[in-house]
Amino acid sequence: MSTPATDPSLRFSCSSVADCMAQRDNYEALFNSLFEGLAIIGGDQTVKMCNRSFFAITGLSKKEVIGKDITGLFCKNRTCGLNQAILKTIASGTPVRDEPMDIERRDGTKVPAVFSTSILRDKQGSPTGIVVVFRDESRVEELQKKLNERGHFHQLIGGNRRMQELYQLIEDVAATDASVLIQGESGTGKELVAAAIHRHSHRSNGPFVKLSCAALSETLLESELFGHIKGAFTGAYRDKIGRFEQAHGGTMFLDEIGEIGPGVQVKLLRVLQEHEIERVGDTVSREIDVRIIAATNKDLKQLVRDQRFRDDLYYRLKVVALEIPPLRSRREDIPPLAEHFIKCFNEKYKKNIQGLHRRSLNLLMEYCWDGNVRELENAIEHAFVKARSLLLMPADLPPEVQRPSWSPPGAPGGTKELDRESLAAALRQAHGNKTKAAHALGINRVTLWRNLKKHNLTTIE
Repeated sequence: MSTPATDPSLRFSCSSVADCMAQRDNYEALFNSLFEGLAIIGGDQTVKMCNRSFFAITGLSKKEVIGKDITGLFCKNRTCGLNQAILKTIASGTPVRDEPMDIERRDGTKVPAVFSTSILRDKQGSPTGIVVVFRDESRVEELQKKLNERGHFHQLIGGNRRMQELYQLIEDVAATDASVLIQGESGTGKELVAAAIHRHSHRSNGPFVKLSCAALSETLLESELFGHIKGAFTGAYRDKIGRFEQAHGGTMFLDEIGEIGPGVQVKLLRVLQEHEIERVGDTVSREIDVRIIAATNKDLKQLVRDQRFRDDLYYRLKVVALEIPPLRSRREDIPPLAEHFIKCFNEKYKKNIQGLHRRSLNLLMEYCWDGNVRELENAIEHAFVKARSLLLMPADLPPEVQRPSWSPPGAPGGTKELDRESLAAALRQAHGNKTKAAHALGINRVTLWRNLKKHNLTTIE
């Protein structure tokens, strides 16, 4: 079997044998990690290399594949679709994209698949072979079904597409120790996302330590994070370990990271780079094993541009970035969220509320939810306190939720009527983003929607 280091079409530029071996190992690791089955075919139509997914999809072994003519592996008839595609690619240099086929496995079962072909070329541009990629459509369908059925993840609730993507990203990042930056508006559930990452990781048996960086002055924050020794400052009557030492072997969640001052930023950068801390007033470095997850509702990139946040720290924190969508962009998740909170408050208040009145649910669906999921939770609790029947009635909801045209403080014109030209201009300026357009006009999204509907304006003019 040819390897990346020996196959003429796959040579690396290596400064040493060790360097070449390392490059080969990296190549093979990537090669075998692919979800799709992949085979490299030489100009003589024989199979040179295959990855693990190829063998899993086809049910064939290396002995049955490597060195064999690809056109005889899946269908004996050379006029079948796969064979024709391979021969066409080799002869004309024209790749084939997403062609359907059934792969007949060795056990006789058939696997619905899609295949594509691409050309391999040497440094002079001459073709040396082709790559054939197979995608098992049955596995894709199974994964999609599981994704669609998952309406919650740990304490996160929502079947919205963006939430499903967030769940998948949480699973992916939890398998690593990479630093994570969680971004989202206030009340979207950033701490819940951080906790989900921790619980899903190999650090789940370790501590999950959290701290809001906005709650303390820079001096107190430094002491809280890194600890201090006796006599380090007035009032330091004894040694104290900081949150990072408490989090050793686990996860440190730093909420509102955009609030930290320049001194703490420098020390935090050292933690990320060198995995060690110094207590305030001490000169002894202490090694720590901590995974850092940070969160913010601010635009950290803008803070970097304004020179209020270090760019090197920003990129160290943002190895993986997770964006939590606001509740107003996933309104289909309001009913299951409300149902969840009703269940929770039934237990808390020892009541037996059966659900929401239809008009109450309509009001929840129409409201703008600038406070996101936290505001929805508070609204349901408010209704529980007032409820006198088995259903939460419209009158039980907070006054602002009862008025769909409500605007938050500082946003004038809750019932503002706008002309078509102003609406169209705002949409153009916001490139069709209705949230930005509403903000520019000084109204909430509900008022914007009502005016758009009134003027039958649905697209940018």
